[in-house]
Amino acid sequence: MSGPNTHTLIPPQLILASASPRRFELLARIGVRPDGIVPADIDETPHKDELPKPHALRLAIEKAQAIAPENKGAFILSADTVVGVGRRILPKTEDLATARYCLEILSGRAHRVFTGVCLMAPDGQQMSRVVETRLKMKRLSTGELDMYLDSAEWDGKAGGYGIQGLAGAFISHISGSYSNVVGLPVYETRNMLIGSGFLNG
Repeated sequence: MSGPNTHTLIPPQLILASASPRRFELLARIGVRPDGIVPADIDETPHKDELPKPHALRLAIEKAQAIAPENKGAFILSADTVVGVGRRILPKTEDLATARYCLEILSGRAHRVFTGVCLMAPDGQQMSRVVETRLKMKRLSTGELDMYLDSAEWDGKAGGYGIQGLAGAFISHISGSYSNVVGLPVYETRNMLIGSGFLNG
């Protein structure tokens, strides 16, 4: 007589293709903890005449595809957030001059934040979408601009600001997903995880 079956089905892992602590925290809010973090190293330079929305989607897909070969059998979640003013894509700010440039453009103007999200299943099936949030930033005084630049909160942020920090006080209007502006639209991401079978609805 054989003993009890000790074999258990090991659920697939979830790999987050981003080193962003903000995305990790946003996933935690919907009860998801990635099994691994594998930042995708891709060229994020916009293509000629590429618009903000397709740019965000393309980068999200390319990030997932970049790490898929080394993470077979896992779900891969990737995202990219882009700030757009009209047809213009604002850069991720890595220095003070670029941060000032972005904030001077955004000051007193409406803009949009697009986050492309891609989920690749272990069988290679791919789901992707772009979520858009519309915002308006108040006209910044010289003091407000200098204060924010001195804070260094702009470092590495798309468009030179993070809404979850000091710059939240500069946003006079927002229409759409707040978490999308932080870096990951949690409602849509959760639905993708459910649709793929990773999460139970």
